[in-house]
Amino acid sequence: MNPLLMMENAMTDYDYSRERLVTDLKTVLADTEELLRAVGAESKEKIAAIRPRVEAAILRARTRLGEMEAAIEARARQSAREVDAYAAEHPWKTAGMAAGVGAAVGAIIAALFGRR
Repeated sequence: MNPLLMMENAMTDYDYSRERLVTDLKTVLADTEELLRAVGAESKEKIAAIRPRVEAAILRARTRLGEMEAAIEARARQSAREVDAYAAEHPWKTAGMAAGVGAAVGAIIAALFGRR
């Protein structure tokens, strides 16, 4: 499999999970703000009505965060296995890419230290 395609798929999964998490966190914040306003008004009935929503939103956010963490970890492990397999199948290409990156880093370092 193409390493660039693997990265693109991983980023798409990450972006989707991140958007779900952001949405849940916004819900938690909105519900928490409403709870704080209710506390200020000291209405026990209003607090009792809002509290389950806040607790549910926090639970959803925690669950999504855990799912996102697990998905990212699984995808990173899978990508590492695929990159390892690619390197084993194409050792000369891998060596060429490593040499190119090394040359680029060396040129940057030389340029930075050459200015002194």
